[in-house]
Amino acid sequence: MTGLSKQEEFVLRTVEDRDVRFIRLWFSDVLGRLKSVAIVPAELEGSFGEGIGFDGSAVEGLSRVFEADMVLKPDPSTFSLLPWRGEEEPTGRMFCDIISPDGGPAMSDPRNVLKRTMDRAAALGFTFYVHPEIEFYLFQSGELNGGLPIPVDSAGYFDHVNGGTANDFRRTAVQTLEAMGISVEFSHHEAGPGQNEIDLRYADSLTMADNVMTFRAMVKEVAAAQGVYASFMPKPLADQPGNGMHTHVSLFEGEENAFYSPSGDYQLSTTGRQFVAGLLRHAPEISAVTNQYVNSYKRLWTGHEAPSYICWGHRNRSALIRVPQYKSGKSSSARIEFRGLDSSANPYLAYSLILAAGLKGIEEGYELPPEAEDDVWLLSDGERRALGIEAMPASLNEAIIAMENSELVAQTLGEEVFDYFLRNKRKDWEDYRAQVTQFELSRDFSSL
Repeated sequence: MTGLSKQEEFVLRTVEDRDVRFIRLWFSDVLGRLKSVAIVPAELEGSFGEGIGFDGSAVEGLSRVFEADMVLKPDPSTFSLLPWRGEEEPTGRMFCDIISPDGGPAMSDPRNVLKRTMDRAAALGFTFYVHPEIEFYLFQSGELNGGLPIPVDSAGYFDHVNGGTANDFRRTAVQTLEAMGISVEFSHHEAGPGQNEIDLRYADSLTMADNVMTFRAMVKEVAAAQGVYASFMPKPLADQPGNGMHTHVSLFEGEENAFYSPSGDYQLSTTGRQFVAGLLRHAPEISAVTNQYVNSYKRLWTGHEAPSYICWGHRNRSALIRVPQYKSGKSSSARIEFRGLDSSANPYLAYSLILAAGLKGIEEGYELPPEAEDDVWLLSDGERRALGIEAMPASLNEAIIAMENSELVAQTLGEEVFDYFLRNKRKDWEDYRAQVTQFELSRDFSSL
């Protein structure tokens, strides 16, 4: 084991001691879909040194055909056993960084995009922490009612269902996460039938992006084992709430919370106010990433406390950004809550852009607009205009147009990811626009 780091040596010893049979190397494509390749223990030490080669052109957005050769380098700090694989043939996993043929980090690797943005924050003295509230639906597996999925229950917000599927599911899911070293703060039934939420305890943004990827894989595995189907689709049911991933964020300077000021309104510091101002100003530009599907805008624009308008508030759950109540005597709790993100976003790219927008506000000294105290959904268009409250993009197409013209998004994502993402989203919109839907047929076929 000559030349290995202490973390790499620890992984090798764990694999030997636990008789691990397979190690899955995980990474993300540009859209945030989990990819993996399995290696046997005999290949593990070599993977730390030389990596594992693969065809990057076969993975969404990673490389073009003529520059296809890429390498996966496992990050030993992310090693964990997969509890759902059991003890008979223990299986481990590690997240990987993607390396280009010249030996440098691949510019198209979403994990590298986030690392670059975190390095920018570090150069300013900041560490970026996030804490997501992840929503998802549980449906009866393989069953449809008139072509629609059937929720596993009819419960609502915070409902306790004795012996219900959701209770058993959340208990198993939380135990599985904790077995993997991922801390959970809360879990409960959400407002929609079959809808659930699990909140992960805060961590730095790279660790949390890895955790979100693990979370989505784990939820799918636990659901399959229990004979149900889990969906992170932003709006799977037309008349019910969508799946958000409200994310609490804060910046720390060493051990000090840079968002906290005892004399600031709601104890929010100047740095925190500038961060919020940056995120508000650039929210339309980043929405194609934070809300990347056609279906995402059906969540944003159909009520159920989804944020359709660009404003902030204290206790205002109709606002895009909320400043939660500060916990007295605990300055580390000062934070903001970004409510626009949905559960299907690529967490590496989304966290990169949230951070970049906030940093832009700090660097340029953006002024925070007045707080929105009313339910902005209930205001008229004229009242919102008078208050200077603008709308979020109403469709993926509008979000694409905003992103196309964004210098901030282009610089943060890098040319390769920026160009690929836009091409992919344009194709999504073109395919959607070409569809003739059941709504159109039922509304117009017989009358026209």
